[in-house]
Amino acid sequence: MKTVEPFRAEHLEAICKILADTDTGLTGSEIGHTLAKCGVSDVSPEMTKWKRLYNALVIHQNKMGYGNHVVAFIHKAMNPVRHADSPEYFETKRGELNTVLAFSGLTLREDGRLSTAKAAKTISEAQERANRLRTGLEARGVHSDVLRFCRAELLQKNYFHAVLEAAKSVADKIRAKSGLTSDGADLAKDAFSLGKSGRPILAINSLCTDTEKGEQTGFMNLLIGLFGTFRNPPAHAPKIYWPIDEQDALDILSLVSFVHRKLDKVRKT
Repeated sequence: MKTVEPFRAEHLEAICKILADTDTGLTGSEIGHTLAKCGVSDVSPEMTKWKRLYNALVIHQNKMGYGNHVVAFIHKAMNPVRHADSPEYFETKRGELNTVLAFSGLTLREDGRLSTAKAAKTISEAQERANRLRTGLEARGVHSDVLRFCRAELLQKNYFHAVLEAAKSVADKIRAKSGLTSDGADLAKDAFSLGKSGRPILAINSLCTDTEKGEQTGFMNLLIGLFGTFRNPPAHAPKIYWPIDEQDALDILSLVSFVHRKLDKVRKT
């Protein structure tokens, strides 16, 4: 993991109040166990839960000069496996944390891992960001299915999350039109590959000429690249910190718009 800047005291306090909330947070034994797994000393086990957690993390941070152990604690506490039997709780707690983490330039993803994002300064910033991106996309005449991923609640997390969800929408549309159940590159190949028969499940044109067949194969490769770049990386730890800025989001979502328009016109062979 790359070195993480120390968390400001007020940010860390807010994080601890969420993770160790009296009614909905970690239990005392869970706090002690998780601190031990992160290599952080439990310096005041007799204190109120959130103060106990805060003291342990802030003292370790002051000693080490970085915030990696705070990230490690959040990762362990918010590991989705721990909350498999209570997904509603996980999403509620994740939403609470993201409201605070946004001010530290971080967001907690659905896989329980942290990613970097543009640091928020005000609560209204996410809405302003959403409106600005949406205006830019509307000026480009993007597909309506893409605009659904420019909502403030998505962009408050980061642009990458909106791009990731938009890429997922492409896979959903391909599955709906083809009846396939695969995903990613396999889905693109299963649906659009000419194969030995020369008859794909989905065709973007009449496939009567070599040019049209080349266009079909090119579109399949475009989908493979899209999925490989914006669907798969979040599943791998080396890509945890991968910021996408507003211009990147505009360009990528415009590409997704092109793909959606093509998919709207495909025919099943």
